[in-house]
Amino acid sequence: MIEPVDDIVIYQPDDGLSGVEVRLRDETVWLSQAQMAALFDKDSDTIGLHLKNIYQSGELDEQATTGKSSVVRQEGERQVRRNIKVYNLDAIISVGYRVNSKKGTQFRIWASNILKRYLVQGYALNEQKLQTQQQKLADLKQAIALSSRLFQQKDLTASESQGILSILEQYSHALTVLDDYDHQRLQVTGIQQAGQRRISYDEAIQQIRLWREQEKLGGLFGNEKDDSFKSSLETIYQTFGGTELYPSIEEKAANLLYFIVKNHSFSDGNKRIAAALFVWFLARHDYLLNADGEKRIADNALVAFTLLIAESKPEEKDTMVKVIINLINGNNP
Repeated sequence: MIEPVDDIVIYQPDDGLSGVEVRLRDETVWLSQAQMAALFDKDSDTIGLHLKNIYQSGELDEQATTGKSSVVRQEGERQVRRNIKVYNLDAIISVGYRVNSKKGTQFRIWASNILKRYLVQGYALNEQKLQTQQQKLADLKQAIALSSRLFQQKDLTASESQGILSILEQYSHALTVLDDYDHQRLQVTGIQQAGQRRISYDEAIQQIRLWREQEKLGGLFGNEKDDSFKSSLETIYQTFGGTELYPSIEEKAANLLYFIVKNHSFSDGNKRIAAALFVWFLARHDYLLNADGEKRIADNALVAFTLLIAESKPEEKDTMVKVIINLINGNNP
C-alpha cells in the first residue's frame, strides 16, 4: 500500500493535452483510474472495464499492482481527504496497450527514464545515509568504550553513574534520525549561530575569581600555571580565511569544555572550572535552557561527561565534541 506522501512529477504528453500528475513510490509510478482516463484520452468507465478484464484474466495480480493514496478533494465548500485506489506501471502499461498502444509506449519510455533517475538519486542518498549511520554507530561505540573505561578506573557516585547513562541514552537517540527520515518525520534544525557576543579572557578570569571567593575554594583554585587557558579561549574564536572554525554556540561551548579539561591550565579545579565556564558560556548566549525551561544538559550528565573527557585519549577528541554538541542540541545529532 502506498503511504499518503508521494513524490509527484508531471507527465506532459506530446499531443498537447493537459499534463497528468504521476506519483512515484516504491520504485514505480502510480496513477488513479481517472488519471489513466486523462492520460489515454478515454472515459473512466472504459479504463475500469479494461482493468477488470486484466485482473479477471489473471494477466496481473491485483494486490501486487494496486495501492491506496491519500488525496485532498474539494467537496462543496469543504476540503476532504480521501483514500483513492491507484495502479502501478505494470497495470498502466497493460491498459495502455488495450486503448492506445502509441500513448502507452510513450508513457512507458517516459516512466522508465524518470524511474531510472530517481533510483540513481535514491542510491546516492542511501549511500550517504549509510555512511552517516556507520559514523553514528562508531561514535556511540566509542562513547560506550570510554564510559566502560571510566567505570573501571574510578569509583563513581550514583549521580555520576546516572549521568553517564543519561549521556549514552541521549546520544544513541540520534540514530533514530535515519528512521525518521525514511518515514518522512525528520525535521532538520541548524545549530545556533553564535553572533558577536565574544567572551574575553578578562571576563572569564574575573568569573573564576568570583567563584573562588564565593565558594571559599582557596588560592590554588583557578591559579593559572601557564597561558594555555587564554589559548583555549582564543582557539574557539579562531578563523581561517576569514571564516570561523567553530561558528556555532554548540561548537564553541563543546570545544571550550574540552580544551579547559585537557589543557590542565590551573593548579587546582580544572574540571570544575571547565564545567562551570561551559554553563556560564551557554548562559551568556541565552542558550543554557531549552524551550521547556530545562537545562540542555543535566548537572549530573555534565559532571559525568567532564570526567569522560578527562579520561579520554587525544584521538578521541572528535567523538567527545560530537557528543557534547548532540547533548546541547538534541535536534542536531
